[in-house]
Amino acid sequence: MPIPDFIVELREIVGHRHLWLPGVTAVVRRGEEILLVQRADNGAWTPVTGIPDPGEEPAAAAEREVLEETGVTARVDRLASSWAHGPITHANGDLATYLDLTFACTWVAGEPYVADDESSAVAWVRRDDLAAHGVGAEMWRRIDAALSDELAARFLR
Repeated sequence: MPIPDFIVELREIVGHRHLWLPGVTAVVRRGEEILLVQRADNGAWTPVTGIPDPGEEPAAAAEREVLEETGVTARVDRLASSWAHGPITHANGDLATYLDLTFACTWVAGEPYVADDESSAVAWVRRDDLAAHGVGAEMWRRIDAALSDELAARFLR
């Protein structure tokens, strides 16, 4: 996965040391379907994820990431969950923990396509078919929070 330029610059200073980084997950719904991407780095099927740029509002980052990765325009409806994910040691040795903010989103326009090199495939998938795509437990938790009828965000403790 491409590393944002600001993180590349930061890593030049701190090396592989453990970083606390913001992350967003956009669970985009179109009727009964959920937008998934197949990650180019590990082949996993997930909702769109990404890292906000410095100073970027997280909800705006979620909408931007969806458009950049899939060509789909989405609207953020609400914050669905917040949790810390990690620590993770990336293939290049970088260590990070991510504060993930998962957003429930609605499709506005566009048909999905692989719009950048972060994904190898993109598809609308019915909730009942998520298991067939091998969606992992941590992504199930995010999807479940986003698809719930809850008004308040879930905060994992």
